[in-house]
Amino acid sequence: MVEPNRTLLDVLREDLGLTGVKHGCDDSNCGVCTVIMDGKAVKSCSVLIGQAEGTKVTTIEGLEGENGLHPLQQAFIDHFAIQCGFCTPGMILSAKALLDENPHATEEDIREAMHGNMCRCTGYKKIIEAIEAARDEMNAQA
Repeated sequence: MVEPNRTLLDVLREDLGLTGVKHGCDDSNCGVCTVIMDGKAVKSCSVLIGQAEGTKVTTIEGLEGENGLHPLQQAFIDHFAIQCGFCTPGMILSAKALLDENPHATEEDIREAMHGNMCRCTGYKKIIEAIEAARDEMNAQA
């Protein structure tokens, strides 16, 4: 049994070995701990494990499909939207939650959705370009 006062972040990393979700600020400001819970991007450092009971949680490890990388993962590579990579899983999951909800998201929509994700290494231009490219690829496949 998992203690109910533990965070989703801690259980994912420590108990399940899903280290793609990162530990950053502990107060929902940086976004490196972002996961998708029931279709919404959430900061796992602020979710108690009891709040996640009965929900579907997706981490970066759950994105790769039978045909390889998810289009967002590939776009981040192709558009050089990665530097150190620490923030990348949270960025990709925030973008995925947005595009799942709004497949035709505008640049403004993307910027708004990414507002809670910080990157200290690179500017956000390449990240936005990667998300737009993935959006276009995903819409072409639909």
